[in-house]
Amino acid sequence: MTTKKINAQMITMTAILTAIGIVIPIIMPVKVVIGPASYTLGSHVPIMLAMFISPWSALMVTVGTTLGFLWASFPIIIVLRALSHVLFAVTGAFMLQNNSERYLAPMKGQLFSLFIAILHAIGEMAVVYVMLTTGMSHLDNQTSLWFMVFVLVGLGTIVHSMVDFVIAQWLWGALVNRLPRKLSVSVTSKPF
Repeated sequence: MTTKKINAQMITMTAILTAIGIVIPIIMPVKVVIGPASYTLGSHVPIMLAMFISPWSALMVTVGTTLGFLWASFPIIIVLRALSHVLFAVTGAFMLQNNSERYLAPMKGQLFSLFIAILHAIGEMAVVYVMLTTGMSHLDNQTSLWFMVFVLVGLGTIVHSMVDFVIAQWLWGALVNRLPRKLSVSVTSKPF
């Protein structure tokens, strides 16, 4: 298989994941929004699948997912939280570049998932903290800043991220077995 054909297939997979990432926040019926904290089931799955392809793919899908949240008319604080996914997505993709087989194993995969979930939470907590403390967004009188940032956004993001990673890990394991041999090696070990 030629390099051009492999790149075309990787670009196609990235485009499909980007489209899915745009559509999920728009059509997903399971959405929980509590102030600046929000949880949309499966919203991280396209990004996490893209991490197994390449850092470039992870970046493109993250930007697409951010546009999906914008087009779904979520508040700007949630859109910026989606943009903060660049931190965990690109970092995770670089880690996966040469070691993706290691992270498909259940236990090692969960340690990797916890690591990227913590990065994920740090990015989202930073966005929420800055938006709330600068007055660009506000809380209702019942909710404390600490509870919102550390519990609802921080801890909630870690749990949500790890659940979505399990889904992505399972899907990638099923997908990689169906890819042509040269493409699956290329996708899991080299960037575009």
